[in-house]
Amino acid sequence: MRKTKAKKRPLLPDPKFNDQLVTRFVNNLMQDGKKSIAFKIFYDALELVEAKKGETEKTALEIWKDALTNVMPHVEVRSRRVGGANFQIPMPIRADRKISMAMKWLILYSKKRNDKSMALKLANEVVAASREEGAAYKKKSDTHKMAEANKAFSHFKF
Repeated sequence: MRKTKAKKRPLLPDPKFNDQLVTRFVNNLMQDGKKSIAFKIFYDALELVEAKKGETEKTALEIWKDALTNVMPHVEVRSRRVGGANFQIPMPIRADRKISMAMKWLILYSKKRNDKSMALKLANEVVAASREEGAAYKKKSDTHKMAEANKAFSHFKF
């Protein structure tokens, strides 16, 4: 690569929980630069999670972090051309990519749910992911299964 790598800009922590991870999630949730609306959706979703959590002693933010951890993939397959054939090679994932993939999957599968508001969709997906179920968790397990199935090609790593 000829150019220098872009520097990571520091994220400001969110106003309510003082957490940079929340800001990163809200930035992924945001559409058309409407950050205040994205924060409102996220905070409303956490309030709904708080109402749904049942008898657990965890806070809604801890349940959201558990859901994010449960959805994070550890390996993925990457395509590599070797001798005229394309192989799917399992590769470990960098820590920051794990987090961003988990966030994007949570948001994507929240949007695909059939509920009234985006806050309700997000809350239901977060609760499902924290219980190790739901579409985002299934995506993670499918990714892991694909990597496991192609383990024989792992000696082609680059």
